[in-house]
Amino acid sequence: MTLTQIEGGNGPGKTLVRVRPRGFCAGVVRAVDIVDLALEAFGRPVYVHHEIVHNRYVVDQLRRRGAIFVEAIAEVPVGAVLVFSAHGVPPRVRAEAKERELRVIDATCPLVTKVHLEALKFAREGRTLILIGHRDHQEIVGTSGEAPDRTVVVGSVEEADKLQVPDPSRLAFLTQTTLSLYDTQEIVARLRERFPEIAGPASDDICYATQNRQEAVEALSREVELILVVGSANSSNSNRLVEVAKRAGVAARLIEDANDVDASWFDGVRRLGLTAGASAPEILVEQVSQRLSSFGFTNHRDLELIREDVRFVIPPELAARQGVAAK
Repeated sequence: MTLTQIEGGNGPGKTLVRVRPRGFCAGVVRAVDIVDLALEAFGRPVYVHHEIVHNRYVVDQLRRRGAIFVEAIAEVPVGAVLVFSAHGVPPRVRAEAKERELRVIDATCPLVTKVHLEALKFAREGRTLILIGHRDHQEIVGTSGEAPDRTVVVGSVEEADKLQVPDPSRLAFLTQTTLSLYDTQEIVARLRERFPEIAGPASDDICYATQNRQEAVEALSREVELILVVGSANSSNSNRLVEVAKRAGVAARLIEDANDVDASWFDGVRRLGLTAGASAPEILVEQVSQRLSSFGFTNHRDLELIREDVRFVIPPELAARQGVAAK
């Protein structure tokens, strides 16, 4: 696939190439909207289990509006409103919320919910589940909680090589939705090599937004000398974009916002690339673009690889309160 220029200038300055798709995915839009709508419907405060999405700016903005972020259900007052984050939660967290009589609103990304349902299916079939991902990531914590006694987390080819299972004929694998396509393919290939009878999901677990943004960065790497990725340090998909760029042979840096930009990075750089992880809002991209203009990158071009039109509906209880018909 090739990049298509959709707007840009021909000024005398150095060139900033901003690639699309970038920034918020449908799951993040839905999650942030859910917290906003819950605040409107129920008033302050609304409690959120874990960061709603992994972006400091987004979390800080919601905190100012009245959201309180917690890591333990015990921190939430009995009967309060609680939103589950986009990353999903294990069943034990849902049980704890029920015990405290919390009014729960689930902002789990539907694509993460798909992986949870697949985990349950494989567990019911009596299979050992190989969950590919980063074991400390909130999404993996949630998915592995569906069948903890049957789940093994694998994060690399090396770990796949060392894997010991009780019955090689009763295996299945699933993946975190925000992984590197390249790394995941390598791990899956090794698992299939070692365990030819292993089952997998009917369709890829890596979400459309993760795949699209990685493909866009790969294409962008052929156009520029350095790529900046806007995203928080704890954002898996943002970190993967940096890795994709480096694998393609282009230097890349992860930045939280415009304040992280360092002029020393741009010595000898005439063409600079810019993108953002799926949990980073467009306002941060605009602020970074303005900062980069002050360093001579005044010729801005937007390049589009894939148009995204995915939308996820909000929970019906919020749709009803806002007078929005569920679609």
